[in-house]
Amino acid sequence: MRVLITCLMLALAPVAFAQGDFPNRPIRFIVTVPPGGAADFIARLVGARLAEQLGQPVLIENRGGAGGTIAADVVAKAAPDGYTLLQNSITTHGIGPHLYSKLPYDPVRDFAPVSMLASLPLIMAVNANLPARSVQELVSLSKTSSYNFASSGNGGAPHMAGELFKSVTGASITHVPYKGSGPAVADLVGGQVQIMFDAAPSLIAHIRSGKLRPLAAASPQRNRLLPEVPTFAEIGHPRVAVALWYGLQAPAATPRPVIEKLNREVVKALEAADVRERLLAQGADPAPSTPEAFTLFMQTELAKWAPVVKQAGVKLD
Repeated sequence: MRVLITCLMLALAPVAFAQGDFPNRPIRFIVTVPPGGAADFIARLVGARLAEQLGQPVLIENRGGAGGTIAADVVAKAAPDGYTLLQNSITTHGIGPHLYSKLPYDPVRDFAPVSMLASLPLIMAVNANLPARSVQELVSLSKTSSYNFASSGNGGAPHMAGELFKSVTGASITHVPYKGSGPAVADLVGGQVQIMFDAAPSLIAHIRSGKLRPLAAASPQRNRLLPEVPTFAEIGHPRVAVALWYGLQAPAATPRPVIEKLNREVVKALEAADVRERLLAQGADPAPSTPEAFTLFMQTELAKWAPVVKQAGVKLD
């Protein structure tokens, strides 16, 4: 018996040492979008701070395309040792799983949540020449006028926010997808489309210039960049709550001590004053969490978007 116990202890020793010594080599931080934009900014900011705290390089690897499924698949199939991490989002683990009839991974079973990172609540804005000065007026006018709403692409959060808005309010508006937020906002300002949901930083310069009019914030509290704009909840539509959120996940079966260490370091990074200030300056709200809280949040998001995607009839296969 003593021999058996000794053998087991020797066999498990390298595993225990590896976890206690984590990390002892560079970490890959896989991002689901190309360089540039909010997601990449958040990944690089958090990654740089994690590298300082952990004493190992954190290598940002952009794997854009296919709605984030390429990047997610890389991490789902990576070794569960904490050295390959995914910056996931509402696209990969909220809306996206309902847009594809078949994914090469399971969005729940194949990942181990670490922490939420940050969120950018959406704002609904209209071209300033539109007669509607409130959401109620817009809904009424949409029944007798032909209005279009722009988005940064099919199936993304701005698109599905518009579909959710239609479902909740009964508004009659038609989706027009663009290849990115920039061209969509340009046509919104130019009047080629009339309505758009997007994060405040993409819209605020045009709102302040008077070219766009914000009607409501799709967030539980008023957007701190536009505190004068009411929330959808305040005007009677609490279901219209949408944010571009980002989190951190590891492959499933990553040892719990590694997850806990990563969580502690992520929370520490997000609570650092300079990191927090840089996120807030970009319109992002820091959102550190426990792995359990992040798991529950994603479960809620998955359940929320299933009927919206089904009613909109959107598929990306």
